Amino acid sequence: MTLHPGNSDWPADRVAEARAVIADVAHHSDHLIRLACNVLAAHGDTAAERKDARVLLVVIDARQPVQRAQREDDWRAAR
Repeated sequence: MTLHPGNSDWPADRVAEARAVIADVAHHSDHLIRLACNVLAAHGDTAAERKDARVLLVVIDARQPVQRAQREDDWRAAR
């Protein structure tokens, strides 16, 4: 995501990019999904879109301990 403050379309471009990330959530990192959720939670067109972004953010944050535990299990199994 590139910010161009001189371009009046840049907020709409960021929202469009965020929607694209969310639409293909399985192929993006949690970090990028979080960024997209934050953009949509703040700038989504509808209350439903903003709410859905906040809910997805909670889900992404909640799965972090599971992923960390899985990595630790994999590391222990490799030893």
